[in-house]
Amino acid sequence: MKLLNGKIAIVTGGSGDIGQSIVKTFVQHGANVIFTFFSSKKKAQELELKYKNFVEAYEIDLSDFQSSKNLVQKVIKKYGTLDILVNNAGIIKDNFLLKISKNDWDNVIKTNLYSIFNLTKHAIHPMMKKKKGSIINMSSVVGLTGNIGQSNYAASKAGIIGFTKSISRELGKRNIRCNVIAPGYIITKMNSHLKSQVQENWIKNIPLKRAGTPEDIANSTLFLASDLSNYITGCVLNVNGGLI
Repeated sequence: MKLLNGKIAIVTGGSGDIGQSIVKTFVQHGANVIFTFFSSKKKAQELELKYKNFVEAYEIDLSDFQSSKNLVQKVIKKYGTLDILVNNAGIIKDNFLLKISKNDWDNVIKTNLYSIFNLTKHAIHPMMKKKKGSIINMSSVVGLTGNIGQSNYAASKAGIIGFTKSISRELGKRNIRCNVIAPGYIITKMNSHLKSQVQENWIKNIPLKRAGTPEDIANSTLFLASDLSNYITGCVLNVNGGLI
């Protein structure tokens, strides 16, 4: 059964490991997907070519308000509507507070948090018009617990949770659902730099005794995007193997 048959979706950060998995899963379930990327142009082009009849890629800085507006307008002009928004784009610039630079703080907040405000603000207009939509924002277990050396990342991911809970209350009367996914330790290229001992220590504390995969996150995103979750909004879905 195709859970997203005929749906139009925007997925940000589509060239990353999790983003690619979400795009692939959405297409397999019948959606047309417009995904964004800011780097990894080769990966984006490969993904677009692989699913060329169902996928379009846009290179864009989503921390820019006008660029986000332009993207939504292009989607509406071509497809006439927008059903799903997945705010998945994000970066990490880890350092202790004593050493973190203002530039690294600003870049993480802008990419991880401003981009969600910018795109969501414009995406809700077509959803409000049809009185239906699903918005899924990607946070992190770190946004719930904090973590040493990640004050900027944790602040951005915690902000995503507060933002989502607020707009879920604002938009519920328009039948627009807004939820958060908080991944735990997921194997991606973003954390491949971690030493094996560090990774083993993480896994040791996970009740399911394994790291998560991009597919685990994609399947959770599919659930929240589909009508299977029609009565769920303002929720933080912890996909972490029981870590917290």
